[in-house]
Amino acid sequence: MSNVVVIGSTNPVKIAVVEAGFKKVFPDKDFVFVSHKAASGVPDQPIGIEETKRGARNRALSCKAEFGDAAYYVGLEGGIEIIENEYWVSAWMCVLNNKGEVGYGRTSAFMLPPAITTLVKSGNELAAATDVVFNDTNSGQKGGAVGFLTNDIVTRTDFYTDAIVFALIPFIKNSLYN
Repeated sequence: MSNVVVIGSTNPVKIAVVEAGFKKVFPDKDFVFVSHKAASGVPDQPIGIEETKRGARNRALSCKAEFGDAAYYVGLEGGIEIIENEYWVSAWMCVLNNKGEVGYGRTSAFMLPPAITTLVKSGNELAAATDVVFNDTNSGQKGGAVGFLTNDIVTRTDFYTDAIVFALIPFIKNSLYN
């Protein structure tokens, strides 16, 4: 299935992000996007670069294991980095192709406010902490913390899409990477 992209998430925002990124990079190709509830193999709230990046890769690998004949497999993982006692949010993207080649991309990052940080430190996932602070429900399936904190100047889709494009660089410039 040379035109199938398997996305390791059933989150509608993440699905839309992958579709948008692939359409930017490959505007003349028609892809069929399939969502798959892929396990990350890391805690529900990853902490640190390695854990977050590993979660993205594990999700992509899970997609490949389940749908071995697709063109691409995509894992997305949002996480938190602790830098000088501040909690920063970023996300990693991993794209594998059916030849075993891999690309990674990462979002920009933003610092969480103390109210959300306190809830995350006490064991809440970022989405749950965001829901509490902003009196919302299911924010992780919508605009997320970045949307609330920027008044939707930067949406969660905006936040993730460039990182998908970055993860596709080795496929855009294949001769430089493989």
